[in-house]
Amino acid sequence: MRNIILKWNQISLVLRILIGIVVGVVLAVTIPDSVAWVSIFGSLFVGALKAVAPILVLILVTNAISNHKSGKKTNMKSILGLYAIGTLLAGVVGVVASFLFPVSLTLTSGVEDLAPPGGIAEVLKTLLFKIVDNPVNALMNANYIGILTWAILLGLVLKKAADTTKTAISNLSDAITQIVKWVIDLAPLGIMGLVFDAIATNGLDSLLEYGQLLTLLLGCMFFVALVVNPIITFIYTRSNPYPLVLRTLRESGITAFFTRSSAANIPVNLTLCKKLGLDEDTYSVSIPLGATINMAGAAVTISVLTLSAAHTLGIEVDIWTAIILMVLSAVSAAGASGVAGGSLLLIPLACSLFGISNDIAMQVVGVGFIIGVLQDSCETALNSSSDVLFTATADIAKKRKEAK
Repeated sequence: MRNIILKWNQISLVLRILIGIVVGVVLAVTIPDSVAWVSIFGSLFVGALKAVAPILVLILVTNAISNHKSGKKTNMKSILGLYAIGTLLAGVVGVVASFLFPVSLTLTSGVEDLAPPGGIAEVLKTLLFKIVDNPVNALMNANYIGILTWAILLGLVLKKAADTTKTAISNLSDAITQIVKWVIDLAPLGIMGLVFDAIATNGLDSLLEYGQLLTLLLGCMFFVALVVNPIITFIYTRSNPYPLVLRTLRESGITAFFTRSSAANIPVNLTLCKKLGLDEDTYSVSIPLGATINMAGAAVTISVLTLSAAHTLGIEVDIWTAIILMVLSAVSAAGASGVAGGSLLLIPLACSLFGISNDIAMQVVGVGFIIGVLQDSCETALNSSSDVLFTATADIAKKRKEAK
């Protein structure tokens, strides 16, 4: 048995995940009732990722900053700029595509208990209060803005600590990183359970009625992932972007697709950044920050569903309102929660731009939850893989400048 496990672990993680996907699909299609217990593997895997991510971010960022050598530059300004550009352009793609291929919605209900934010000021206010959150509460609720704030402050203070203290923090960071590796090694089994549960529980019949909307949404996300992001990367690196783009989609996007949580995918992204040989001082901060504010997929979802609602109601949208929506969807997306369906509750905020009532807007949110099996999965895959892509892009651009 030990030899079998060793040989299994020698296979590339991506291939093992693909095997898990195939097994999950076969079990869900053939004998779903007999092996219903398989879905527990998916829940355990996502639970393990969510459990390890907050403490990993706290210790890793604290360690990186406390051991940071004075005068050594990081790429955070460039990465933040890339995050902003990527999210804004995703909003532009969603708006332009909605004008070119307008979609009408079959409105539904069933989301009366949800409470969307009342305006952009409320979204920003929530973000500010997350910064001053109690550190224990931030860890318990996976508030990564609060966790990052405390990690940065602790790191800055501990820069003057004794070398023995810094060594202890480094050892703790290494220990938690090893635990993350163990969790990620369980990805094939976990994703098998997630695939099985998704197909056995939801099926695909419920998506057929919304095929046109899904085609528009997913088309926009694929366009951003395979055209817009590579162009941005090429402009910064002046080299073929597709090997890096495809690797981030393969090694980060696949797990994010099935976990449907940018927060849960943080350990996967940190591991990928290490494999890519990126600067730990930079990616230990940029990855958890990206899971919170780098939301290109969310910008697409907000803009497309909002304009679909406007088209359904026969509302004329002028060019200036469309431009405002592009910016609003990008800013709102940055405030979206890094959990499954987090972007949907920001749709009423965007709908208010066109005078669409909250009752109608919440029906649009209901449509979003119906198609969420694919929409939210692809959205998260785009969001999370972009975190690694832009972090790596900034690193490559920096090395390119230094080589001149």
